[in-house]
Amino acid sequence: MGRNLQTSRQLRPIDLARWHGLSTQAVRNYEEAGILPAAGRTPHGYRAYTPLHARALGAFLALVPGHGHRTASSIMRAVNQGAVDEAFRLIDESHAQLLDDRRTLQAVESALRDLTPLTASASDAAVVSAVGAAVSGPGGTFIGPLAGALGIRPATLRAWERAGLVRPRRDPSTGYRVYDEADVRDARLAHQLRRGGYLLEQIAPLIAQVRAAGGLEPLEAALGDWHGRLSARGRAMLTGAAELEAYLRERG
Repeated sequence: MGRNLQTSRQLRPIDLARWHGLSTQAVRNYEEAGILPAAGRTPHGYRAYTPLHARALGAFLALVPGHGHRTASSIMRAVNQGAVDEAFRLIDESHAQLLDDRRTLQAVESALRDLTPLTASASDAAVVSAVGAAVSGPGGTFIGPLAGALGIRPATLRAWERAGLVRPRRDPSTGYRVYDEADVRDARLAHQLRRGGYLLEQIAPLIAQVRAAGGLEPLEAALGDWHGRLSARGRAMLTGAAELEAYLRERG
């Protein structure tokens, strides 16, 4: 699409909409949001788009899968306002976030490899039994019995809570911490990883992923999907970059 096509023919909103499976209102909304350059007007006051607008719309839609709607919108607005360096900064931030997500995945996989099955050893079985026997309130156990079962001090559990590794609720009548089954699981994971030399800030991402997946086994099953989503996002960023580069060349 050469630069001479920018004003060579007019396109209607319906033309852009049909090419991308959108509504004409969506096209108008994108223009009003600054994602598309301002359209010209016909003598009768109708919007008149050009192939440059089509290129801009294609670039935006290609950026969304890799960067998300909000960032893709900001990138296009920056380009259309002539602030190309700002657009590049936003792109760099997205790539940095993707790299950070990859590092989190690697940390989770590394931590999982260092975990032994939680109920495989006699000591772990003893923890399960001790915690079960020490339940001191409805639907959970208090901090003292859990700390005793794990062989740690209550202050350690409080430090883990501040770091986000455990999230006990408070008993409404006493204000005491109450650890439910998921909290006990997270405390046991934290305890095992701490014994393996992991820092609290290294353990936190794993605990967060375990919670999101609903347990260790679901998390292990989800790791392949996680890899796939990160790879798809990386490829989408490449596609978006190619479309944005084409739009930048078209703008001149």
